[in-house]
Amino acid sequence: MDKQTILWVSAHPEPESLNGSLRRDGLAHLTSAGHTVLESDLYAMEWNPVVSQEDAGIAEGERFRVTEDVRQAYLDNTLPDDVRAEQAKLLSADALVIQFPLWWYGMPAILKGWFDRLFISGFAFGKDPETGQRLRFEQGPFRGKRALAALTLGDRPASIGPRGKSGEITELLFGLLHGTFTYTGMSALRPWALPSADFTEDYDAVLSSLTGRLDSLFTETPIPYRPQFTGQYTDQWELVPELAPGESGLSIHLES
Repeated sequence: MDKQTILWVSAHPEPESLNGSLRRDGLAHLTSAGHTVLESDLYAMEWNPVVSQEDAGIAEGERFRVTEDVRQAYLDNTLPDDVRAEQAKLLSADALVIQFPLWWYGMPAILKGWFDRLFISGFAFGKDPETGQRLRFEQGPFRGKRALAALTLGDRPASIGPRGKSGEITELLFGLLHGTFTYTGMSALRPWALPSADFTEDYDAVLSSLTGRLDSLFTETPIPYRPQFTGQYTDQWELVPELAPGESGLSIHLES
């Protein structure tokens, strides 16, 4: 595998936890393979996850138009230093690894806030300020980057399978995989997920599973989500009737 730059973003408050150990050993594995590794350990950084008027330089008492104002701050290069530093890391990375415990079927709030403050109009989506081109899906600004979600969860293995009560893993994480990674142009990879994480007994086997996925970060086939601008969707973002006729649900957005 060619040497690449990888940004690893983690969200767990305890460095000696299972997540903390996987982060440490996963980073060491990538480094030993010769990759350049950038890290954002959000709890250690005491990352502020809250979008506020300060992000856009809006004075107290003024109306805060979130999308418009933070976009203008991005274009004016006046975003807070912490946001600009994280955006610079992301821009320099060839791949993004997002590592977290699944809490209430979603990301921890601190990680959700990382996306909220970084992935703003003009940077991660919207329109190109010069060409006016829509910046999403196959035209997204992060085309060429790969994205892997690595998570631990309490569910039993079968519960995140095709007939599982929690939903098949790519559908359970559809908002992150399709609505964030793919929407911004990244190639979303099938998540690495460790179910029944609290009952892990063989750490070496778990680590080997994770490092195996890290080794294929740039070679495995991404999830085949449909592109938006090739005639497969209407102007209302609905799949055209002739594709998957009579079917519904999230799976219709995958190309066979």
